[in-house]
Amino acid sequence: MRPAYLDNNATTRVDPEVVAAMLPYFTEHFGNASSVHASAGRVGAAMASARRSVQQLLGAADPSEVVFTSGGTEADNLAIAAAIGALSGRDEIVTTRVEHAAVLACCRHWEQEKGIRVRLVPVDGRGRLDVEAYRRALGPRTALASVMLANNETGTLFPVDELASLAHDAGALFHTDAVQAVGKVPIDVQAAQIDMLSLSGHKLHAPKGVGALYVRRGVRLRPVLRGGRQERGRRPGTENVPGVVGLGCAAELARARMREGTARMRALRDRLEQGVIAQVERCVVLGDRDHRIANTATIAFEGVDGDQLVRRLADADIAVSSGAACSSGMVEPSHVLRAMNVPLIAARGAIRFSLSRDSDDSDVARVLAAVPALVRFLREGSAPWRRVQPQGTIPPGDPNKTLPETSQACL
Repeated sequence: MRPAYLDNNATTRVDPEVVAAMLPYFTEHFGNASSVHASAGRVGAAMASARRSVQQLLGAADPSEVVFTSGGTEADNLAIAAAIGALSGRDEIVTTRVEHAAVLACCRHWEQEKGIRVRLVPVDGRGRLDVEAYRRALGPRTALASVMLANNETGTLFPVDELASLAHDAGALFHTDAVQAVGKVPIDVQAAQIDMLSLSGHKLHAPKGVGALYVRRGVRLRPVLRGGRQERGRRPGTENVPGVVGLGCAAELARARMREGTARMRALRDRLEQGVIAQVERCVVLGDRDHRIANTATIAFEGVDGDQLVRRLADADIAVSSGAACSSGMVEPSHVLRAMNVPLIAARGAIRFSLSRDSDDSDVARVLAAVPALVRFLREGSAPWRRVQPQGTIPPGDPNKTLPETSQACL
């Protein structure tokens, strides 16, 4: 029996069609795209085709607005660097408390090294952005507002169209980390008036080590690296041609399969959530259940050590995460769950199940067969669980229950 892989927000399997598209560029068409001979021309044409495919997936106006990078982290760093100093007299960044580390760590760097002020906007108990607090944070000194499109832990979607408009009203640039959303929800960067958007190939069935930054025409991009003139001088270094070709193929497949794939993932996710809630007392689905990406279900199991549950499931060949992969191994709950004020006894038992278009009924069936018994087993040995029984923080038997907005048990 194949493993049940439900950790697709960490990384996805490379699609076989993507692998097939890449292979010739390792062995047959291996030229350097910056050279002038015939073999380089063929490589350059392949890169141009991939750039058009990413452009079309994002709804960009022109292929030149797509800059290939090594992944989402580099794209985020490029976007933030582009905004610093781009607008005279502006030395503040507005972002959220639940951004990926690629954004938050970069913002902290600029704050510590260059004195840039970073304003962090809170979220509510469902991970929804406080739009009024965001509006108040914007001002005449704001250089950039950077807000993710979909949260990597809860799947909650943010209203980037509205947020971009508010940023522009304040005279600022707007960037969105769309790493978890690209290929799962329709995106139109022109209609949404997005200035910059980051994506990563390995989240949409392309290989690791390749990504892209959309940069609206007219936005000046400050290079982070120094070197040659590749990517129109915006990102120097010899291009990862096989990776770029793979990303282009994955973008084409995402456009063709998004509607059907999204419907399948949503149905599987809902079946998983409903099955778990029906069988396990005192658990709750985290995030905005009405506005989230279709593949993500994060469920908090009160009185359970999430890392132990992840390991027990791994022993049963079921791959899940106890939070963002970048935070795995931490004893304390992630910054996302802390920002949402999830009660500690529930936050420590939060498990993320993330599906892909490869997921099927058997994956869900194996989760539903394994999770209830493992939760009961782990609770039997949990001193915190015994202390809070029978009151707890999550009433039993209510699948629509959300966690309290505030609690003395909160972090």
